Amino acid sequence: MELLLFLFLASLLICNTIIADQNTKPYVVYMGNPISSPNNIDVDEEIPESFHLQLLSSIIPSEESERIKLIHHYSHAFSGFCAMLTENEASALSGHDGVVSLFPDPILELHTTRSWDFLDSDLGMKPPVITPKHSSNDIIIALIDTGIWPESPSFRDEGIGKIPSRWKGVCMEGLDFKKSNCNRKLIGARYYNTQDISNSNKTHIEGAKGSPRDSVGHGTHTASTAAGVFVNNATYYGLAKGTARGGSPSTRIAAYKTCSEEGCSGSTILKAMDDAIRDGVDIISISVGLSSLMQSDYLNDPIAIGAFHAEQRGVMVVCSAGNDGPDPYTVVNTAPWIFTVSASNIDRNFRSTVVLGNGKTFQGAGINFSNLTRSTMHSLVFGEEIAAKFAPTSEAKNCYPGSLDYTKVAGKIVVCVNDDPNISRRVKKLVLQDARATGMILVDENNRDVSFDAGAFPFTEIGNLEWHQILQYINSTKNPTATILPTTEVPRYRPAPIVASFSSRGPSSLTENILKPDVMAPGVAILAAMVPKSDEPGSVPIGEKPSLFGIKSGTSMACPHVTGAAAFIKSVHGRWSPSMIKSALMTTATTYNNMKKLVTNNSNYIANPHEMGVGEINPLKALNPGLVFETNVQDYIRFLCYYGYSKKIISSLSKTNVTCPKTSQDLISNINYPSISIQTLKRNQKVKVITRTVTNVGNFNATYVAKVHAPEGMVVNVFPNKLVFSENVERITYKVSFYAREARGGYNFGSITWLDGRHYVHTVFAVKVE
Repeated sequence: MELLLFLFLASLLICNTIIADQNTKPYVVYMGNPISSPNNIDVDEEIPESFHLQLLSSIIPSEESERIKLIHHYSHAFSGFCAMLTENEASALSGHDGVVSLFPDPILELHTTRSWDFLDSDLGMKPPVITPKHSSNDIIIALIDTGIWPESPSFRDEGIGKIPSRWKGVCMEGLDFKKSNCNRKLIGARYYNTQDISNSNKTHIEGAKGSPRDSVGHGTHTASTAAGVFVNNATYYGLAKGTARGGSPSTRIAAYKTCSEEGCSGSTILKAMDDAIRDGVDIISISVGLSSLMQSDYLNDPIAIGAFHAEQRGVMVVCSAGNDGPDPYTVVNTAPWIFTVSASNIDRNFRSTVVLGNGKTFQGAGINFSNLTRSTMHSLVFGEEIAAKFAPTSEAKNCYPGSLDYTKVAGKIVVCVNDDPNISRRVKKLVLQDARATGMILVDENNRDVSFDAGAFPFTEIGNLEWHQILQYINSTKNPTATILPTTEVPRYRPAPIVASFSSRGPSSLTENILKPDVMAPGVAILAAMVPKSDEPGSVPIGEKPSLFGIKSGTSMACPHVTGAAAFIKSVHGRWSPSMIKSALMTTATTYNNMKKLVTNNSNYIANPHEMGVGEINPLKALNPGLVFETNVQDYIRFLCYYGYSKKIISSLSKTNVTCPKTSQDLISNINYPSISIQTLKRNQKVKVITRTVTNVGNFNATYVAKVHAPEGMVVNVFPNKLVFSENVERITYKVSFYAREARGGYNFGSITWLDGRHYVHTVFAVKVE
């Protein structure tokens, strides 16, 4: 009997092993650079699909030949494919000579939860004049996102000239999208189909089907933020009224629909990047990324892979930093060849006022278009006091689904706390709406800087101080009452910018020797074009049509601000490389707010570079930076060497002979980056010396003098401390030495500024002392 049981269990184990082995899922097979010399290439050269199919057929059994097909085929800027494989097949293929990396197709997240006027005004100071010669008609931006709503007035093409002849893209038709939906502004639109291969583990999301049209709103919002045309009297149901525009209104837009509301397939984003480079874009804008909890090695990250090859081709890639702040080590999209953007607020806020039955008022945050007034009061109750039978009070006070007694909710304004980050503000609102509550007061000390849009449902968000006083009132009377007034706008809000609470923080978990994020840009309560639809009951105010514009927050919104700024600079300096544009925006960024004080975070502490990068971008000043740091492909190859990749792998990426001097992450600090980060500096030990080279893009004859702002207890010297440029001297190398004499442990921050009387070239440094 025992023998029979043993045989049965053994056979069951073998059966399960076979079944597991036969389970397939999508894998990305990355095979490096397809060309022999990136400096002498035929841009139309393609890797034939048959080449990848032949490789696939070598590992898939002949009896399963129907599986020999590609989900995506990468053939232009880089070589590779995405296909359905078993774990054993993936393992076998990873050892193939031409394979650089192989990884399961990851799911990436959308980074979303009056901005240009704020940036152009130099944070409240007199704005310089933009002359008509600054034309951006020939610059093309690729938005890799949820698609686009072509009828938006932000994408009209009046006054825009002919489409650049170098454009090789397409306007794909779909069930609800015609070629006529494209124009001289929206010059291209693609969408991507993938077979439905979702499973219970959600290892893959079905790709966008049927059309480039945006049904989510995210892609339309980011595209108009980057390059929307001027639209007068834009408003969100009366809020934020003014002229909406993108950072580079004449720049062309190409939309690549790769994402749905649930997320984005990494393999599809990689395909869109390959297509965008082939189509002839100048800048790729990606407001998505891997979760900070699931960050991959650079060569297992589809955005990092695509961005490396974009950089090789002279195409800039701008990405959002992520929305997992305020915790450290949460920043994503951190490869040095990616321009990584954190988020800030602007000088506008929204106020939703609570009025108690005793006449006291409290200013809360949030957006609501309720019809409540001061004249009518409603019963006020705390969530934990109306818990459903058997529901824990800890859940009831957080307004968990199923935690409240609906009979005691109806007709009342309910106070909910936000102790549990797993239950979003939107879910709490839906719980109360479903229970027919009159409104919600949310207590949340940490996220009040990001206004939640509750639509027509009365809503406001308060802090602990206000809650303490409201609770005293509730406990002091038998029948507490309150009302929540419709939202009003607070113009000329101060201070601004402030680092957004949600914005992901550095340092990077992959390497601390590159400072990330790079810069900060507006990402809180940004008005831009939207899909005119009603997402859920009560989202549109009574008597109103769905708005053509929406207010959104996230580093998703900050990213296209930098994309638009980069396009603006590219339109003036057409020959500048991506790294020169990046450097210009970084070295001219400001660390001061509109009160002429140092920028703070949402906790009212002075912000550091791991929160805001080198500071808030200033596009107009970036037009004339004086000096730039050119970070070229050789710098990035050295970075890969220092990071620890093998010579063979790096040669596959670059298709050039590579000699790695040594493997040491400490050497990463020496690549010619516009900021400096040092992961380890021992106190009272050897001096650390960093090298940088600057290129003069200002007047031929210029002399710059270094000004050092060092943290207490650290000795920082620059040599030479004077740089003399002439017609024959365009580039100069200098060194910076760091000595931690009595500096405190942990990260210390400071800056080096080069001054010539006209320019202010600011380089931020971060040094961790042990």
